Amino acid sequence: MLLLKTPSVLPGFKISLGLTVLCLSLLVVLPFAMMAAKAAEIGWGGFWNTIAEPNVLAAVWLSLRMSFYAMLTNVVFGTLVAWVLVRYEFPGKGLVNALVDLPFALPTAVTGIALATLYAPNGWIGRFFEPLGIKIAFTPVGIWIALVVVSLPFIVRAVQPVLEELSGEYEEAAATLGANRFTTFRRVLLPEITPALLTGAGMMFARATGEYGSVIFIAGNIPMVSEILPLIITGKLEQFDVQGASAVALFMLLVSFVILFALNVMQWALSRRSGAKG
Repeated sequence: MLLLKTPSVLPGFKISLGLTVLCLSLLVVLPFAMMAAKAAEIGWGGFWNTIAEPNVLAAVWLSLRMSFYAMLTNVVFGTLVAWVLVRYEFPGKGLVNALVDLPFALPTAVTGIALATLYAPNGWIGRFFEPLGIKIAFTPVGIWIALVVVSLPFIVRAVQPVLEELSGEYEEAAATLGANRFTTFRRVLLPEITPALLTGAGMMFARATGEYGSVIFIAGNIPMVSEILPLIITGKLEQFDVQGASAVALFMLLVSFVILFALNVMQWALSRRSGAKG
């Protein structure tokens, strides 16, 4: 009896998988592996001595702290923007929807220069705060504003499709049963959009920790005050300290990976809980 081979469900799967693995290896795995190998040249002790430098620790803490603050801000503000774009019709809605993606389209240097023009002591907005002794540009506050601006689309575009799939009838039913807007959001909407929020927050945080172009113009780059981690890495490269720059970059990569992994675990747990309830 002649046995016929069962055709694959996806013809060409092996070729596609091989090309995928090859591309990921060349574009992602290999560069990170080379960076880790370069950092390993200074040894374990040299690695920790580099990370323990006061200016490096200050830059790591500043980058993580401002990224976290920006993430919290955009979780609230980005959700609000997505809600308005989905639930309301108003003149210029298409323009507002397009403006959300503007930080993705603009070069980051343009964003940084624009923010510095606004918030510098003699800027259009900064001049009103200067007599009050409040500085925005060249302080951590300026870094926070820059990170909020460049990372807002991550939250909006993650939450917006989920809200579009949710019928407004659920909210109307909750209101009919006597629930106020906050209760409706907390009990009806929040459980549905939380996985999307975590996805957007993770991508936003990863982008914010490594943001350079928009931040450098408004940060002031004062050591131990407003010097961001990418500038530390750039400074070490300019000093031909490739091993030290690789060590700092590798450390930040590991920290970001741990945070992203934790967010993904939270998202998986929420999805599993929602599936069990369904």
